[in-house]
Amino acid sequence: MSVVEHRRAAAVAVCPVERLDVERGVAALVDGRQVALFRLADGTVHALDHRDPATGANVLARGLLGTTADGDWYVASPLHKHRYSLLDGRCLSDPDLAVAVHEVTVVDGVVAVTLARSS
Repeated sequence: MSVVEHRRAAAVAVCPVERLDVERGVAALVDGRQVALFRLADGTVHALDHRDPATGANVLARGLLGTTADGDWYVASPLHKHRYSLLDGRCLSDPDLAVAVHEVTVVDGVVAVTLARSS
């Protein structure tokens, strides 16, 4: 008999929150995975996979931020302009595409990311 142990990934400190420009993306390497971080004007920080699933290129941190008519934030890939929700990672223009969304915490001014399970 084997025991399978499921451990929650540990949060990894990435940078001080003030190093993130408001409404601009930045790429970070978190436990070997490329992540795109976005700080919004309301102070929230979001993390998605940096890899655009439509092209395989690591470019999402360089994408443009925008909002839907409902006020939900997305990032538009700089290559083919697919729009990915910052909340759940789904592609707003192609239901077959999505990116992983990672948990972000800010403690004492430091941004930490807990990676989602591999997508």
